[in-house]
Amino acid sequence: MADDECANPLLLSWVKEWLDTARERNSKGVTTYNQAYKSLKACPIAFTHPSELKQLRGFGPKLCDRLTDLLKKHCAENGLPMPEHPGLSKKTGTGGDAQSGEAAGGAKTTKKAKPAKAYVPTYRSGAYALVLALSTMDPEAPMGMTKAELIETAQPHCDASFSAPSDPTKFYTAWNSMKTLVQKELVYERGRPLKRYALTDEGWDVAGRIRQITEARDPQSLPAHSASRSVAAAPAPTAVRAESLALEFEPPPPSQQNIYEDVVANEGHIASDGSLPSFAPIRLPPGSFTVHLVLDVREVRAKTDRDYMQEELAKKGVKPIMRSLELGDVLWVAKCNDPGLLARSGAEGDEVVLDWIAERKRLDDLIGSIKDGRFHEQKFRLRRSGVRNVIYLIEEIHMDSNQYLKYEEAVQSAIASTQVVNGFFIKRTQKMDDTIRYLARMTSLLKKQYESKPLHVIPTKVISAQNYLPLLNHLRDKEPTTSYHVSYPAFASLVSKTDMMTLRDLYLKMLMCTKGVTGEKALEIQKRWKTPYDFVKAFEACGSDELGRKRKRELVSNKMNHLIGRKKVAKALSQKIAEVWGDA
Repeated sequence: MADDECANPLLLSWVKEWLDTARERNSKGVTTYNQAYKSLKACPIAFTHPSELKQLRGFGPKLCDRLTDLLKKHCAENGLPMPEHPGLSKKTGTGGDAQSGEAAGGAKTTKKAKPAKAYVPTYRSGAYALVLALSTMDPEAPMGMTKAELIETAQPHCDASFSAPSDPTKFYTAWNSMKTLVQKELVYERGRPLKRYALTDEGWDVAGRIRQITEARDPQSLPAHSASRSVAAAPAPTAVRAESLALEFEPPPPSQQNIYEDVVANEGHIASDGSLPSFAPIRLPPGSFTVHLVLDVREVRAKTDRDYMQEELAKKGVKPIMRSLELGDVLWVAKCNDPGLLARSGAEGDEVVLDWIAERKRLDDLIGSIKDGRFHEQKFRLRRSGVRNVIYLIEEIHMDSNQYLKYEEAVQSAIASTQVVNGFFIKRTQKMDDTIRYLARMTSLLKKQYESKPLHVIPTKVISAQNYLPLLNHLRDKEPTTSYHVSYPAFASLVSKTDMMTLRDLYLKMLMCTKGVTGEKALEIQKRWKTPYDFVKAFEACGSDELGRKRKRELVSNKMNHLIGRKKVAKALSQKIAEVWGDA
């Protein structure tokens, strides 16, 4: 049945419009609107007032009230009388005497339901600032604001930081309020991989309430907003109860999720140096920052002695910043004395990542990571981080001699490869106390090295996942005596395990999941078969008969038999690869 053949075509057209908008925004309301649309379209009864739709599936008080508002507007614009609410006619007609008689007879009157509280976020909270910032947009603009643009506009109206946790041991910032706004369908997000945000109709209503309340309190603090959006329908400040000012926000539990996932865009193919962005670096003069050691919160001596490293470093004059790091166990940052300096200059947070990072491995952990492949994956990610100086701290703790002898050759080979092939620095220590002393000395050395010179920071807006490494390499070749750095939020976004990963990165990681395929071997395979699709097709071309299966098992070893050393793939490994990729 066509929409115009429905018994209530006008009401159906409005519900259809909501449904299409929810689908476009990928909103959770799609299910509700779809159910309401189907039930209204199938209903043969013509309704006189939207409140009567409550008897249909998918229609609640909220949808009926919205339809009532639209119908009032439609009637006013077209000079039509507004249908009377059926509930009101009962109270003013003959039903009134019956109700009063029933009450006189001693029957209990129905308790009137309390109206729903109008939602208004807490003054200068994350949600408050985000809604205010989004209300500065033109409501008819086809695009929303990116996370970086939104944070820049919202930060002056929020007491908490949007880029750095107020408590270093926590994992959430004021940006987590966005999750609440999306869940309440006050804000919708669109676009991948670079999300954009905009207010929904309900969000604009909340923005109107915020502005009216804030105008009474501090009118100078309000940002300019689009005049094309009327907020006259918002209730007066006195109509909003004090209880509704509480932000219904429960911080998510600490997790390893990267809170900086959207800081850097994942876009832009780099064909040559000519396509790299030009920019004016942010210059931090000496005296405007101090160097600090950042220690991963998971670096513990034992489950019952979790603060040992932190406390011992503090005894040596190095008070570490404790944080869940996306990469490495230790790194060093330059922390600005003025927390807003980077934000005013085109970057986020108040920290800049320096060119030093350390990965700590106990001997037993090193053996374990070699066995399960984590060792090669970690080295691969460290090399992609763009940090020039990578340190592997290996604590040679006492192990059972028979156990160690089984893996001694693999350990020595891994250490040699890390030094020669990857160019990382290996520092061996006997125990954790030696590691702590080394980190304290390194911190003292880096403070002397960096605090007396200016720092050059790349503005985050010119960085993408694709141009980051080519841009760094280009700058290092062009200006070898000048070091360029990025903010900590940008760095955390770039080195995230899953975020910003290119197809090539994912392909290499997939190859390295097969035991025996090292980073060097994976790179050589990727040179010959550029994508996973090419690799699978090469196996399919071998055929499915007995001869074809033999070709599959020997495909990789035959194509790479001219290589020498660690890049060569033996027949046994070639067969294992074929079992995974070629169903051999």
